[in-house]
Amino acid sequence: MIACGRLKDLLARRAAVTVPGVANALFARVVEDIGFEAVYVTGAGVANMLLGVPDLGLTTMTEISDTVAAIADVISLPIIVDADTGYGNAVNCWRTVRALERAGASGIQIEDQVFPKKCGHFGAKAVIAKEEMVQKIKAAVDARHDPLLQIIARTDARAIEGLERALDRAEAYIAAGADATFVEAPTDLEELARIPQALHVPQVANIVFGGKTPDPGRDKLAELGFSIVLYANAALQAALKASYDVLRALKSEGSFRSVADRLAPFEQRQHAVAKEEWDARETRYRV
Repeated sequence: MIACGRLKDLLARRAAVTVPGVANALFARVVEDIGFEAVYVTGAGVANMLLGVPDLGLTTMTEISDTVAAIADVISLPIIVDADTGYGNAVNCWRTVRALERAGASGIQIEDQVFPKKCGHFGAKAVIAKEEMVQKIKAAVDARHDPLLQIIARTDARAIEGLERALDRAEAYIAAGADATFVEAPTDLEELARIPQALHVPQVANIVFGGKTPDPGRDKLAELGFSIVLYANAALQAALKASYDVLRALKSEGSFRSVADRLAPFEQRQHAVAKEEWDARETRYRV
């Protein structure tokens, strides 16, 4: 797929490209409309927005692949997909990669947590044996049809085994065929700097508002050598706060007059879903 090659090139630039996370096709349209270069389908976001549950490994592969397919149908950006643990063992991981590639993924992220996994910025995480994760990465590489589909191996071992062991795991995943790695939840700038220095493939940084990793900004992360920077749930958190603010005003005042500036105008809403394109189709096919 052309999008897979675009993502590979984006990773190779090592320019700390900002990649917002989305949990649905509407947010993906907004990301593309603003001009970002790629989009990230966030597992936590899908759990929160689709199911109304925390990021505790409660989503299924089918729910994620259906979300990816809906997003791929309305945007042309490369799509990086959070596939959690691959939804099982190495054989399950093989099937997951096949399903997500078919749905429209350009990159697939798989992590080494014990199933059911937890948000990378939660406590009480656990990781599987390094050797087991190596087999998952090998299965993921074998499963892809397009050799340019990017396999991103995430390790959550920093919180359990320390940074050096996490880097050792990342090295093993690279040897197994991962195109990029993602050391989750470093806790300070020194740890962030160590990751691209130690690992020769493209690196992912994950900035969670209120999470464990500091946000030194895109310029600094590019200087350190990161390829992409995920802001996985910025849109979700912004929408959640705005929803609380507007609905509280609506309940207490019986009107949204005092919070009208928090609402997208009707025209912007229709632009976001490309209504003009659907109007043109209706005209073209009218009997």
